[in-house]
Amino acid sequence: MLDKYGVAYIIIFMKNQVKVKQKTLTLNLPEDEMSLLESLAEQKGVSKTAVLKSAIKLYYVLSLRITNGEKIFSEDVEKGEKAELLLL
Repeated sequence: MLDKYGVAYIIIFMKNQVKVKQKTLTLNLPEDEMSLLESLAEQKGVSKTAVLKSAIKLYYVLSLRITNGEKIFSEDVEKGEKAELLLL
């Protein structure tokens, strides 16, 4: 079942990794961004492709929610500070 933002779809898709026709993308990154990507992949024990796919899905869901008038916040509980997430 999907909510209006497709969140359930994202969760189910990530669990089942439904096989669909794949397309190839060549991506050129500066060294510092490639290092970040490699570091994330290593920390999570997944491929760089898996990190990028996850990031795309997350960006999609966040973008939908913001487009529909919601605000997304990060909170530092210890300091009691909140910061709003803004997307490009």
